[in-house]
Amino acid sequence: MSHDTVYVVSGNTFSFTVDTPENEGLVNTTPTAAVFLSAANAQESVYTITDKNGKTKQNEVLASGDKLTIQDKKGTVRPFQLLLKTAALGGRLEVLQKSYTKNTRSDLRFEYTAGQRSPDATVRLWLPAGVNVTPENTTVNIIGRGEVLLKALSKQSVGRTGTNYPYKKTGSFTISDNGRLLILKNLDLRPANGPDLSIVIHNVTFSNTGVFSIKANYTTTAPAVLTSSDQTNAFVVTPTLSDLKRVPSPTSRYSETATLYTTTTLTWSTIGTPGLKVQSSVDDGKSWQGATASVDGSRGRAFISGLQPNKKYLFRLSVQTGPQAGFSNTVSFYSGKIDIKDFGVTGNGSDDTRQINEAIATIHKMGGGTLFFSKGVYNARTIHLMSNVWLYIDKDATIQALKRGDAPEATWFSDRKYRSGLSPTDMGPYEDPENWTTKQDVGHTFFRNALFTAERADNIKIIGNGTLTGKGNLVTSDKVMNNAPDNRSDKLFSLKLCTNIEIGGIYRKEDLWYDSAANAPYYIVKNKVRDFNTDNMLQIDRAGHFVLLATGTDNINVHDTYFAKHETSNARDIYDFMSCNNVTVTNIYSRVSSDDIVKPGSDCSLGFTRPAKNYKIRNIIGDTNCNLFQVGSETADDITDICVDNIYVLGANKAGFSISTNDGGHVKNIHLNCGETGPVHHRSKMFRTYTPFFISISNRGRVLGATAKRFRFTENGLARDELLVTNVSIGQVENILLNGVDIAEVYAGSAFSSKDKQWHPFDGTQGTATPIVAGYQLPENKNVSGGLDFRLPDGRSTGYITNIVFNDLRVLVKGGHPASDSTAIPPELGVGQYNASNLKVQPSWGFWGRHIKNIAIKNSSFAFEKPDGRYALLLDDVQNARLEGIKIQGKTTMPLINKNTRTITLK
Repeated sequence: MSHDTVYVVSGNTFSFTVDTPENEGLVNTTPTAAVFLSAANAQESVYTITDKNGKTKQNEVLASGDKLTIQDKKGTVRPFQLLLKTAALGGRLEVLQKSYTKNTRSDLRFEYTAGQRSPDATVRLWLPAGVNVTPENTTVNIIGRGEVLLKALSKQSVGRTGTNYPYKKTGSFTISDNGRLLILKNLDLRPANGPDLSIVIHNVTFSNTGVFSIKANYTTTAPAVLTSSDQTNAFVVTPTLSDLKRVPSPTSRYSETATLYTTTTLTWSTIGTPGLKVQSSVDDGKSWQGATASVDGSRGRAFISGLQPNKKYLFRLSVQTGPQAGFSNTVSFYSGKIDIKDFGVTGNGSDDTRQINEAIATIHKMGGGTLFFSKGVYNARTIHLMSNVWLYIDKDATIQALKRGDAPEATWFSDRKYRSGLSPTDMGPYEDPENWTTKQDVGHTFFRNALFTAERADNIKIIGNGTLTGKGNLVTSDKVMNNAPDNRSDKLFSLKLCTNIEIGGIYRKEDLWYDSAANAPYYIVKNKVRDFNTDNMLQIDRAGHFVLLATGTDNINVHDTYFAKHETSNARDIYDFMSCNNVTVTNIYSRVSSDDIVKPGSDCSLGFTRPAKNYKIRNIIGDTNCNLFQVGSETADDITDICVDNIYVLGANKAGFSISTNDGGHVKNIHLNCGETGPVHHRSKMFRTYTPFFISISNRGRVLGATAKRFRFTENGLARDELLVTNVSIGQVENILLNGVDIAEVYAGSAFSSKDKQWHPFDGTQGTATPIVAGYQLPENKNVSGGLDFRLPDGRSTGYITNIVFNDLRVLVKGGHPASDSTAIPPELGVGQYNASNLKVQPSWGFWGRHIKNIAIKNSSFAFEKPDGRYALLLDDVQNARLEGIKIQGKTTMPLINKNTRTITLK
């Protein structure tokens, strides 16, 4: 803006909403007059835009030669000419700490987000005097991939990709102007995951006071080369202590101790001056008095105790001597729960979205606290969770979803190729190898269309024994984006790249288990007494496609939750953990759901893949139309180190316990009932499952850079016509230990399928399958029309499941198959085929395994209710099998050693 001219940015970018046709995502960034005036945010002046003929503009796009007239409240009129300027939209730059203390050592933290998306982008950052970037003192987090030192940036993983993905590293950098200019290049900024760059320059010392600024701009490469205007953000350096902070409670599990709200901790940059004192005020700073505090000046830390409950406190430091003598900045703390009704909410069932979000924002600005939902019914469209804000849902409180939640976010790519489905011949997910929106279903791809949502937030809790419900306004269908815009919310919780999350009821240390006679869960108290009082549990009903979709989110604790207690409809997946680490799931009861109850996975929805590791899962009880526990089916990256104890499967129309790798991920170290989460109080139970175990490999290859080709081939004399992924190696499954499980009523008997939500006895019409372990093998070249014209990157054509142990299983199946079924040869699992039902009939009734290296079945029994003419156990292409202490009912050949099977040890 000059004295008589306003320059308006004009350019092109790609931006697809869920309604944009595939060929119409190229948009012009020139604003309309209405958008321009809205951005101007005039408070006391009147803004008018007219064209060159003097006609007022509203919804028309601006053009060079338009006139902007500003009339202030005194009647003074100032005219400006509007000129379009070819450029990228301005970015957003924010220094996270606004004030620093002179001559102290601190970390300078700031974030930058480009105004529009672009591949291969360049960002330039100019730093103030006294701040010098080096490869060793600066860390950067690019689009949420994770923090890394600049010197290690070239080695940071881009995630698991196919060979056709163009990015081999996450970025590069140069430093010039004596460390004051940092240029980051080759950045893929097409994904939008919050700040594009989170930068920390460590151990900065300012020797002068005053106002300092950081400046930034960026350049795009597609769909045009454009450079943005400079953005600046300032911070101040003061002679007195100005970086006092309150440290929110770091507890991973909510426990309302006597000191939770009557103590707090303060930190600041150490100044080496003795005699620091903490002062407090309970009247908004009108008067101050000394606080009861333990002060450690050498560490810049103070622990405050003895606070009166339910009061708003201000704290400051009094520095008695030295160059920082005087008072510090102030911080605030509320010593209790803050009732939502203090923010004008009545809880009478009206739309409370705005007030709830304003309350959360206010508490976040205070540095955190607990928002208390007292008795009432609170309706909301989308609630934006924020760092350090905890929500406590009281027993008689209900939060329920309304329609018209936040719209799904716009993306650089269209997702419509996936929405056509994923049949074995559908090329949609592979036509553009760089399009991450086609690599997982639409529910996983979008995040904002939820009742509760957060992105890049930390330390969030939703705790209490009240009720959360979608009220039928959260959608379960994969075709959710075909709905009207006011009906596209499909998640209760959506958490993207967050940390330190807790969701659950009032914690109980006792283990949860199930009483079949009472058809109810109970807590195991002293001397194994059964306590059926579950009033401590958070109740969740009608949660849509996901109760929780957590993506790229670490340090999660979910516990003591009762699903579908009052309403069994509109319930699909319960807990989906995509690319999450350090997850604890304890004491979960689900009456019935349509999909998996606990699912670790890894997909491409962030625009890159991320491995998942370290899960502790305990006391999961439920009925599902799918799997109670499943690794996958999304397995774009590695999933490792999962310990599951004490599961009780009431019904599962797929598997009780399922492990699948379909997209190249390496799945390893999965243990069931091994006591690694705590004592195993019961043998795990599996009833009414289509198959109790389904452990498999396919090569669906849903990763960035994946390509596929259609092939026709024969397999066991049958013609197949489908896609084969040509440049993603087959995934791996290894180190699986399954122990101490009772299995009976092996048929697809979930109550989800029945109108009255009761389990129906087996009548011969429900599907059945044996316990299954199935690796994967590409078709042989001689059986392919035209031959296989590719070789996978690691050269393997067979994916063996390796090092698997079944110990102490008691398996009772329905049986009743004729001997003719012993000749069945299940097909290999092709693209889009990752369910046990895709294998059709198995030639054995007790166990069927194929493409396995190193398997042991020990101390286990296999029996049927009706005589079965198939083999008891069948091993096909198995290397090194140990069968020890096996009991088989009836006169059955055991085992059948089929092709390529060798080294069988029987004891």
